[in-house]
Amino acid sequence: MNELFYGDNLDILKNSIEDCSIDLIYIDPPFNSKRSYNVLFESIDLSDTKAQKEAFADTWSNVAYLDEMCEIQDLDLDLYRILQTLDRVRVSKGAISYLTTMALRIYYMHKKLKSTGSFYLHCDTTMSHYLKMICDLIFGYKNFRNEISWERSHTRSSISKIYRRSHDVILFYSKSNKYRFNIQYLELSEASKKLYSKKDETGYYRTVPLLVSGTRNGETGKEWRGVNPSNYGKNGMHWVTLHKNLNKYVKDELIYWGKDGRKLPQLKYYLHQNPGVPSSDFWKDISNVQQIESLGYQTQKPEALLERIIKASSNEGDIIADFFCGCGTAVAVAQKLNRKWIGADISHLAIRLILDRLLKPYDNNRDKLNEIKNSIDINGFPKDIATAKDLAQKTKKGRFKFQDWIIEVMLGGVSKQVKVGDGGFDGYLTFYKTRKEKDLIIIEVKSGNVNVRNIREFINVVETENAGIGVFVCFEENVTKPMLLSAKKVGFYESDLFGQKYDKIQIITVEELLHGKSINYPPNTNVTFKKATMINSGNKDNLVKLFD
Repeated sequence: MNELFYGDNLDILKNSIEDCSIDLIYIDPPFNSKRSYNVLFESIDLSDTKAQKEAFADTWSNVAYLDEMCEIQDLDLDLYRILQTLDRVRVSKGAISYLTTMALRIYYMHKKLKSTGSFYLHCDTTMSHYLKMICDLIFGYKNFRNEISWERSHTRSSISKIYRRSHDVILFYSKSNKYRFNIQYLELSEASKKLYSKKDETGYYRTVPLLVSGTRNGETGKEWRGVNPSNYGKNGMHWVTLHKNLNKYVKDELIYWGKDGRKLPQLKYYLHQNPGVPSSDFWKDISNVQQIESLGYQTQKPEALLERIIKASSNEGDIIADFFCGCGTAVAVAQKLNRKWIGADISHLAIRLILDRLLKPYDNNRDKLNEIKNSIDINGFPKDIATAKDLAQKTKKGRFKFQDWIIEVMLGGVSKQVKVGDGGFDGYLTFYKTRKEKDLIIIEVKSGNVNVRNIREFINVVETENAGIGVFVCFEENVTKPMLLSAKKVGFYESDLFGQKYDKIQIITVEELLHGKSINYPPNTNVTFKKATMINSGNKDNLVKLFD
């Protein structure tokens, strides 16, 4: 079962993940850059002019880090001393807060890794040196494997008095010296391919020596097929392998003796047998996210980057985890590569985005869609009416979380940032009215008692906003016949694209949402997400739309 968690990853690490259970952890946390990490949404002249919701906010500097530092003191005294020392010198409080928050989480991630597991931490040059020091303490400096430099940018966007900043840092650690690693190869250059200039019925090949410098007293130093290694070279030579292997090369027709048969034997090495050049720790062959893959998420990483990491440090069936999963590139690639996965994010919108990313490509394949949907266990959201009511009625803040869950997770819309004095509706989504024009669905969510007056007020808001459809969500026990009658009297919305009618005012209960009901409007026309995106299923010619 694949698992998606909504909530603070520290709580999830402590309470929901077994120790020594994960094969590979990749994280791409905010870089302490004080940027806003936005997903952009479509706005069509809403009264809320700031309709682009800032869903992924970098708020490290607001963390009450002293409590977490005290917790680290109980867990790892050396780690605490390092952080305490940094806190006493000229390092900003924002940086200390960030490092303390990261240190505590990395400590627990280390506990969750199997002894054969690996850890990749994606960061930038503002924090990488501090983070490496923390990881050296947690994993042990002997388990540091690589500092990978990923050249994410190949162009200079502006001219300034510095060298162009073009790379991110990825720190690679293992939990022990017995870790899984599959060498990744890059394609040969055209110049290298030209070295395979000879050709036979098997294909193009080059030759490599079977004799190398140095004498040996064993079998590899003895004569084979009339060739005595000690007669060659300044200080003698020896065979690169045992005679039985040389005889097998002869049997497999892999020995090249030269045209006259008098040259030293060489081994044929075919172009199709060459897997390529082993990847180094400088990755300049993977471009940053292209338009075809973009979800409009500023810090999104390309799938090719995660594909290299996951292929290198795991096998099919292994468990991959990303505890800062954002728009879900790591879990999407893990699923494509037949790995099990765990994802966590503190944003409910991120969870919705990930679900859409995983499921949307299979809109036209119901069986596959249901198979993937049933393989994902979502934690942190209400799963039944009791937990939904608990969320709605806990506190005022809980009521707002309830609204966000209904609008963004259950209905696929966008919650308004303004929660009080919101103009009579809580969220919206946009869809195509014609092939060029867009229309609006506005959503009102009620967590408590409602009556027919609320519906009538909402109808007025729908008319004022000139919305195509209005959706009113409440608990089933609060729906009355006068409410249903008032909604029905408003009439229908007619689709120019499909020539069909849809109720102008739709009352949907929370119970119905939990059973799979959603808004009734023209299918496959949702353009709430500003960027239409494709994902690559592995074949460049087989691209599937992510968001319609």
